Amino acid sequence: MTATATTAPALPQYLRALERANEVRIARAELKRRVAFGKIDVAEVILHCPWEADSMAVVDLLMSQRRWGQTRCRKFLTQLPMSEQKTVGSMTERQRHALAAMLGSAEPDRLERDPRLADSLRSHIARRDVSVCENGLLETFSSHVVTRI
Repeated sequence: MTATATTAPALPQYLRALERANEVRIARAELKRRVAFGKIDVAEVILHCPWEADSMAVVDLLMSQRRWGQTRCRKFLTQLPMSEQKTVGSMTERQRHALAAMLGSAEPDRLERDPRLADSLRSHIARRDVSVCENGLLETFSSHVVTRI
């Protein structure tokens, strides 16, 4: 017995690329919608980095929150030595935790709502990358810069 397999001809490369780009756009729009409506925290997205946010600029993610415009994002990111166009996927673990800590201190009730974020920040503090000052603010330590959060 001979069985012949019929396969559909593969799509040209440019069509596969367009399909992939559309999938990413749709997934990012859904992620931004969930952030805007408060169904998911930006800190959680930054810490866990889902595939749709991997190549997304940090400023785009921050601006998807309610009441976060370009000026607020720029002022917020100047506290960290990080470019606005830095992608979420290219951030180091230290940068992720420092940014999540800053977001947590910008909205204190966020830590109460998200126990995973609070646990992650506690472990970061235990590793001494972040410390708590006497006034309750957080400090991050890098090789050259101490940033008050």
